[in-house]
Amino acid sequence: MTQNYLANTELPLTEFTTRRERFFASMPENSIALFPAAIELTRSNDTEYPFCQNKNFYYLTGFPEPDAVLLLIKAEVNRVVLFSREKDAFKEVWQGRRIGQELAVSTYGLDECFTLDQQDLLIPDYMTDKTTLLYCMGENEPVSQTFETKVFDWLKAVKAKARLGKKAPTKLVDCSAIIHEMRLIKSEAELAVMRKVNQISGVAHQRAMQKSAVGKFEYQIEAEILHEFAINGAKAPAYTSIVAGGDNGNILHYTENSDCLKDNEMLLIDAGGELAGYAADITRTFPINGVFTAEQKAIYQLVLDSQAIAIQDIKPQNTLAHLNKLTCDFLTEGLYNLGILKGDLNTLIEQKACKKYFIHGLGHWLGLDVHDVGDYQSNQKREQLRAFEAGMVMTIEPGLYIPLDELSVEEKWRGIAVRIEDNILVTETGYENLTVNAPKEIAEIETLMANS
Repeated sequence: MTQNYLANTELPLTEFTTRRERFFASMPENSIALFPAAIELTRSNDTEYPFCQNKNFYYLTGFPEPDAVLLLIKAEVNRVVLFSREKDAFKEVWQGRRIGQELAVSTYGLDECFTLDQQDLLIPDYMTDKTTLLYCMGENEPVSQTFETKVFDWLKAVKAKARLGKKAPTKLVDCSAIIHEMRLIKSEAELAVMRKVNQISGVAHQRAMQKSAVGKFEYQIEAEILHEFAINGAKAPAYTSIVAGGDNGNILHYTENSDCLKDNEMLLIDAGGELAGYAADITRTFPINGVFTAEQKAIYQLVLDSQAIAIQDIKPQNTLAHLNKLTCDFLTEGLYNLGILKGDLNTLIEQKACKKYFIHGLGHWLGLDVHDVGDYQSNQKREQLRAFEAGMVMTIEPGLYIPLDELSVEEKWRGIAVRIEDNILVTETGYENLTVNAPKEIAEIETLMANS
């Protein structure tokens, strides 16, 4: 049977209908769940920021337009209802085509679709006599505050009819955890998209290595990356690209991308494309002139080996806390052997002394968001104890950062910043590295850059 793939999603309609069925199964009897789409935000005067759909709403619908509201109504017969922008020939000339109600029903597998101006009339009716109301509380502030105001206005409208025997829901439930757990485990269709966006992003990192040269500017390399994303279908980056030459790499979220690239310095690039809403998140670090110095090579190989140790131990039932310990122990010993850390090795390992230079976490969930949803089950020590399950996707991104003003180390180490980041799927028996074509071995990088 031919699958009906929704436009701009690379996913079949059945993917979204199955998700809604799973969410219905988690809802209590006689309940209603509400999910808002994102709104358009004005950047300046009559210019908007690029639109990004609310990820929970998108996960359940695939619907691309702003301002919409999804209702999932659990009763004797479950119903899926959408409110969306009406067809308007004048506005479509200026702002683009709208899907409209009739096409929304037939394309997105809905039971009904109404115009936005019918919300205040019909949503209270759908709420009436339901026991429980579910929605995601406190997400995407301040947009959620606006939506929450609407929710309480609709509840007031139901309560206003109490003398007519109408009853409003008496239980309000934050359903964030339900949908977050669903999003944490990826389907085969989702994984196909994530493999593709990783492949596109890997080619972009290759291009960055080939185009880098002393005297170019960071923003020029960023332009090469964005070109490669777009030309292959990932029309936008999943996040603002970090293109950080030299000591700029020691700023974790450096996004100015404005400096000139210098000889004998490294270039740290953290960049991933977005495809059908799904993110890649890849970091590579390489010498701007194409050849590692001895010091750069030593730090780089230490980070690369620590990443390999962590990735090789990914399998069901292991945890990020376990991987963090492996990585910290290894990096601490490595920095000790290089003379960067001094003292008693066992004490240094016990104190996690590498954290002076490895200043962020080892990884995070990845999916529709770069830092995707899902409970890490952290304890009071901030150890992430969530057991891995097949279908989870995470980043593994160890790094070492030695700023120019770090006077406690020899001058030869100062200004070096290295991060290496891959996207890893947990499988039934171990792992799959989705980041397969972004070079990271020293010989690979130097060969690619020498032949560019």
